[in-house]
Amino acid sequence: MAELPLTPEQKAERAASFGEIASHYERYRPGPSPAAVDWILPARVGRAVDLGAGTGALSRLLAERAAEVVAVEPDDRMRAVLAASVPGVRVLAGRGEAIPLPDAGTDAVLASTSWHWMDPVPTLSEVARILVPGGTLGALWSGPDPDGEFMAEARARLAGGRSDAVGPAGAALAQALENPHRPGQVLEIPGGLPFGAPEHAVVRWDVALTADQLIGLLGTFSWVILMDEPTRAGLFDAARRMLRADGVEGDATIAMGYRSDVWRSRRDG
Repeated sequence: MAELPLTPEQKAERAASFGEIASHYERYRPGPSPAAVDWILPARVGRAVDLGAGTGALSRLLAERAAEVVAVEPDDRMRAVLAASVPGVRVLAGRGEAIPLPDAGTDAVLASTSWHWMDPVPTLSEVARILVPGGTLGALWSGPDPDGEFMAEARARLAGGRSDAVGPAGAALAQALENPHRPGQVLEIPGGLPFGAPEHAVVRWDVALTADQLIGLLGTFSWVILMDEPTRAGLFDAARRMLRADGVEGDATIAMGYRSDVWRSRRDG
């Protein structure tokens, strides 16, 4: 069952929740695949902007592909972690709807699992303002692949009333796996804005994760951050029990299938 659309208040609350766990987010949330960034930027550029940069996972990859990287992030706590962990990147307070950069001075603007938190029309207008003619807009959404082997096996294990095998919170875990709270992963550009038709690609890869890393990853999603502590602890316990049943504990790892939905568009020249 699809998740109901968020109200503006719920969206703002979720968007602000990540700063509460900034160090945890930096430790446990994998960044996008280098291949996904290469698809958006097949050649080196001058200035690249990481929009809604979080703790800088994309900024690290852009540093290899641009002469200058500017990370724009609205949350003070996320910016502090980014500045400490990604040297050589210019870090600015800002948001998609108000980017603190001059007109026509940027070659590429990329947003990694952040575009859906922004108001698209004013953000597109701001991106168009700062991009050079022919500059690139890229949007990526990366996360556990709902069609990957691990997720499919986990859903099968918890299906048909078998969720009690991992404890009383198993039903909540089953619901989470059926509805992983993924945002709409589409870059839509309304008419009248100076961009070409968006192109789309899908990039898949595997990330080897221990049980602790999987539980840590689960704790980086906004819907989990905002749970009350008993509910969140029960969800983590259910996930750990399921992993233990498959022999995933201690240093043992599983291959978590990851997927990036990747979009790019060019600013009109």
